[in-house]
Amino acid sequence: MTAYLNALGLICALGRDKHSVARNLFAGDCSGMRLEEGWVAERALPVAAVSGELAPIPLALAAQRSRNNQLLLEAALQIRADIDQAIQAYGRTRIGIVLGTSTSGIDEASDAIAHYLREQQFPDGYDYQQQELSAPANFLCDWLGLSGPSYVISTACTSSARALMSARRLLDLGLCDAVLCGGVDSLCKLTLNGFSALEAVSSERCNPFSVNRSGINIGEAAVLFLMSKTPGNEAPIALLGDGASSDAHHISAPEPSGRGARQAMEKALRCAGLAPEQIDYLNLHGTATQHNDAMESLAVAGLFPAGVPCSSTKPMTGHTLGAAGALEAAFCWLSLSADNTAQALPPHVWDGQADPALPALDWVNASTRLNPISPRRLMSNSFAFGGNNVSLIIGDAP
Repeated sequence: MTAYLNALGLICALGRDKHSVARNLFAGDCSGMRLEEGWVAERALPVAAVSGELAPIPLALAAQRSRNNQLLLEAALQIRADIDQAIQAYGRTRIGIVLGTSTSGIDEASDAIAHYLREQQFPDGYDYQQQELSAPANFLCDWLGLSGPSYVISTACTSSARALMSARRLLDLGLCDAVLCGGVDSLCKLTLNGFSALEAVSSERCNPFSVNRSGINIGEAAVLFLMSKTPGNEAPIALLGDGASSDAHHISAPEPSGRGARQAMEKALRCAGLAPEQIDYLNLHGTATQHNDAMESLAVAGLFPAGVPCSSTKPMTGHTLGAAGALEAAFCWLSLSADNTAQALPPHVWDGQADPALPALDWVNASTRLNPISPRRLMSNSFAFGGNNVSLIIGDAP
């Protein structure tokens, strides 16, 4: 069964809707990555934050107030008309929600615990619901009044990629007629200090696959697709294939040969019934850490011996953790969108200093263009702690 991706709402450091995000994405705009103090003691770090006020949580749902849910609400408001149309067409029991997150509202919990340690009581307005991993799906379900399957997946940096996979399964099994799927993660001290403790955070804008790469930057984002059994009004875009693997090499370090990463990509290709040479673009996980970039370049070079246009978009958005898989799938969606009349692809932003120890890849630059003729198929990789690997293929619907 074809899983159509009929609507997209998103917010990240590149912009607050799909049009502004697309404009800045294809321009290679890194201005959303800003140096900030206060996240990690005695360090100023580049972070990719969403600027400006966010939509307020409705008073009736005040117990679920968190920045994470506010970001999600911003994405949902962008496609509210599409959601309402789906509710009218299918009913509230036939629409599911599957989201990915890695932290949920843990920042509100951290502030509340700090307040408790000082004052021996939690602050007004704090509620445990804010920090539950299930909070994003619970909030969206309550706000929209849906009663179909609703849950959150938390597998670190593959969370929202797995959410898209899981949403497709709900359609295939006949449990839903439409699924709201994607991911959300907000900036918080817990993750920034955690990655800093692993010595994985760069003090400069990340530089994926460069010989000078020195680690990741962290960002925040919310992404929401409306996935359905039937196509929408615009040129249909679909999740054509997906693949996952778990090589369980190490709790935080990737398997050096890229074996698990390649296995996920191969599974996605088999699922879509495609050969490697039929992929028109690959959005790399590309975190700019020494080990991730090394293993991913080996996996890609081995699977695509003739090359494939590819890029890492993390210098523009930061690593948005649980939201990254859906965000980068959204970049593939934007590349295929009818609004992309220039047939642009996300450029690879780096210093151009290739690491001689890594196999050479085919980098997207300002002049690289996507074939305007259908069918076009774009792949997106996401890799996570524990050797958890996911690859998605987004393309023109058959």
